[in-house]
Amino acid sequence: MSHREVLTALSGLLMGMLVAILSSTVVSTSLPRIVSDLNGSQTSYTWVITATLLATTVSTPLWGKFSDLTNRKVLLQVALVLFVLASVAAGFSQNTATLITFRVFQGLGAGGLTALVQVVMSDIISPRERGRYMGYLGAVMSVGTIGGPLLGGVLTDTIGWRWNFFVGVPVGIAALIVIQRTLHLPAKPKRKVVVDYWGAGLIAGGVSLLLVWVSLGGKQFEWNSLTSWLMGVGAAVLLVLAVVVEFRTEEPIIPLTLFRNRTFTFAVIASLSVGVAMFGTSVFLGQYMQLARGQSPTMAGILTLPMVLGLLISSMVAGALISKYGKWKPYMIVGSVLLAAGLFLMSTIEYDTNFVIVSVYMAMMGLGIGMVMQNLVLVVQNSVDVSVVGAASSSVAFFRSLGGTIGVSVMGAVLGTKVSGYITDGLTDAGVDPSALGSGESTTSIPDLSTVPAPIRTIIESAYGQGVADVFLIAAPLAIITIVFVCLLPNVELGTKSGIQRAAAAAPTTDGDDRSAGGAASVDGNVASPATKGAAATAALAPAVSSAPVTTDDGPSDRGGDAPVSPTVGSGSASGSDADTGALPGERRHHSHTAARTGTIDTIIATGAAEVAGHPVTDDELAESPVFSSLVEEKDVAADR
Repeated sequence: MSHREVLTALSGLLMGMLVAILSSTVVSTSLPRIVSDLNGSQTSYTWVITATLLATTVSTPLWGKFSDLTNRKVLLQVALVLFVLASVAAGFSQNTATLITFRVFQGLGAGGLTALVQVVMSDIISPRERGRYMGYLGAVMSVGTIGGPLLGGVLTDTIGWRWNFFVGVPVGIAALIVIQRTLHLPAKPKRKVVVDYWGAGLIAGGVSLLLVWVSLGGKQFEWNSLTSWLMGVGAAVLLVLAVVVEFRTEEPIIPLTLFRNRTFTFAVIASLSVGVAMFGTSVFLGQYMQLARGQSPTMAGILTLPMVLGLLISSMVAGALISKYGKWKPYMIVGSVLLAAGLFLMSTIEYDTNFVIVSVYMAMMGLGIGMVMQNLVLVVQNSVDVSVVGAASSSVAFFRSLGGTIGVSVMGAVLGTKVSGYITDGLTDAGVDPSALGSGESTTSIPDLSTVPAPIRTIIESAYGQGVADVFLIAAPLAIITIVFVCLLPNVELGTKSGIQRAAAAAPTTDGDDRSAGGAASVDGNVASPATKGAAATAALAPAVSSAPVTTDDGPSDRGGDAPVSPTVGSGSASGSDADTGALPGERRHHSHTAARTGTIDTIIATGAAEVAGHPVTDDELAESPVFSSLVEEKDVAADR
C-alpha cells in the first residue's frame, strides 16, 4: 500500500479508536449532573465509570485472540456497530441501572476497537514504517483521554449531558463506512477454530472481581472485612485457575509462552506503569484544576492542554524519526525519563503554584507518555510471530488498562484519605470545628466551593492541592520501573515487511496435494509471496522450456543434450557477467559460447510469471528463491528483468 492508501485506511481506524477512548473519559466531568438527573446514588456514580473500564479491560485480550483466529475486518466492524448502538441506548437512559447496562456494552465495543486497530495496523504496515503511523494513533489516544473531560464539560454546560453519548455516534458511523470501503485484508486460511471458553470465562471473572474489589474497597466496604477478603481471595483463585487452563489449552486467550519472549515480558511490565500515569493524570489533573484551583469543568479541561499538546507532538515526532532512521530505543528511554521527571515535579505542586510552572510539568509528562506508550506495542509486534500478533498486541493493551484501572482506584482511595486529613488539620489549626463544614469534606463528592466561606475555601483548596501532589508522588516510582524495563528491552532492528507479507512468506506451499505441479500460487485463500508464485510457475513451465529454441550471440539454436545455452532477455542482457552465463560467482565464462545453467532460465520464468500476476519481484524476494540465491548479487540482471 502507498502512503496515501495507508492514510486513507488508517483514517477509519483512527476515528474508531477516538470514539472508543472518548466513551471512557467524556463523562468524567459531567457525571455528577448525570447521576443527579437520573436520581442515582453514590454507588451508581461509581459504577457508571467502573462498568465501562471493567468491560474494556476484560474484553481486550478476547478480541485480540479472536483476531488471530478469524477475519479481523469483520471483528472490527462488529465492535464498531456494538459501540454505536450501545452509545445511542445509553444516551436515552431514564435511570442509572439502564445507563450502567449500556455502558457495559460500550466498554465491550471499546475493548474490541482498542485491540483490533493496532493489530490491523500491523497487517498493512511494516514495523519500520509503523512508527510514524503509531504516532498518529498515540496522538488520537492522548487527545481522547485528556480531551474527553473537556468535551464532556462543554457539552454538559451547553446542550445537555445526553450528548456525551450521542457525540461519538456520527464519527463511529463514518469510521464504519471508511473501513468498509478502504480496508482490504486477505482471507485467513480456513481451519478449525478452537475457542478457549474456559480460559475466557476464568480471565473475565478473575479480572472483573479484582477490579471491582480495588474500585469499591474502602468505599462500599472496609478493606479488612469479610466482603473484601472473599473478593480478594476469589479473584486470586480464579486467576490461578486461568493460568492452569491457559497452559493446557490448544488456543489460549493469552498465550503464556509469550512471556518467554523478553521483549514481550519487559514491555508488559513497562506498560503497567504507563497505564497508571496516563489514566491517573487524566483523572486527578481534573480534580486539581477544579478543587485546588477553583476552575469550572470546562476550564479544567482547557488548562490540561499542555499535557495534551506534549503528548500529541512527541508521539508524532518520535514516530516519524523512528520510521526515518529505524532507531526506536533512544526515544523510548528519553520518554520514560521525561515521564518520571514530570511525575516527580508534579508531586511538588500546591494550590497556588504558578500555572506556568504547572504547565511545564504537565508538558513533560505528555512528552514522556507520547514517546513510550504506542512504541511499546510496536516493539512487541516486531518481535513476536505473526500468528500471535493479535494476542500479543492486545495483551500489552490489556495490562496497560489493568494497571491504569487499579492504579486510579488505589490512588483515588489515597487521595480521599489524604484530603480528609488535611482538611481536618487545617480547620483545627484555624480554630474551626471540622463538623462545621458539613458534607463539604466528603471524599466521594465534589464540594461546592462557591458556597463555602473564603477562609474555609482556602483550606479545602490547599488540601486538594497537597493531596493531588501526594498522588503523583505515588505514581513517580512506577515511572522508574518503566525506565528500567525500557532500558532492558532487546534493541531488535525493526522489520521491513507488513504482517500480511510475513504471513504470506510463512505460509506452507503444500497441504497434502501437489500444488506446485498445478502452479498454485495461494494457500487456503492467503496471497502467496512472489517467490512462491515464481517457484510454482517454474515447475509448471519447465517441460516447455527444455525443448524451446533459445537465442545466443551466435544466432538461434535448438536446445539439445545436456548443455543448455544462455538466453538473451530482450535487449538488456549484461554481456560478460557471471549472471548472463549462468555461472556461479567466481566462475566467469565467455558469454557467446559457454552453456548457461538451467537455474537462470527457471528464474527468468519465475520472475516473469510473478510480474505478469501483478506481483513485482524485489531483490530480497529473489534472494529467497533457491534457484536464484547464488545470483542475487548481480543487481544489473535484477534491473533488466
